[in-house]
Amino acid sequence: MSHTPGPPPPGYGYPPAGYPAPAPTNGKATAALIVGISTLVLSWCCGAGVLGLVAVVLGVKGRSEIRSSQGTQSGEGIAMAGIITGAVAAVIGILVVALIVILVASGNAAFQEYAESGSTATF
Repeated sequence: MSHTPGPPPPGYGYPPAGYPAPAPTNGKATAALIVGISTLVLSWCCGAGVLGLVAVVLGVKGRSEIRSSQGTQSGEGIAMAGIITGAVAAVIGILVVALIVILVASGNAAFQEYAESGSTATF
């Protein structure tokens, strides 16, 4: 005699709810932070920090998209950090470019000494 199992016993309600999935981070916010940090590092070299303006623009657009997404995107703090690092890099870059222009215009640039002495520098 074979015994077939009957239906399972009734459940005790819904299974416990897990945590909701986190909202994805806005790509422009992430790009703003990466560009901001990169230009901050490079701002001391030949005024490359002027490119920090790209981070500022990306950060502002990213924050705008995050605010209008009604909670479906995150990363407002990341975008703000990108704006700040980009702005600082841009200011440093502008100062470095201004310093280079002043040194070249006044004739105090170090490379003039090498040109006048006739020495060749190998790097």
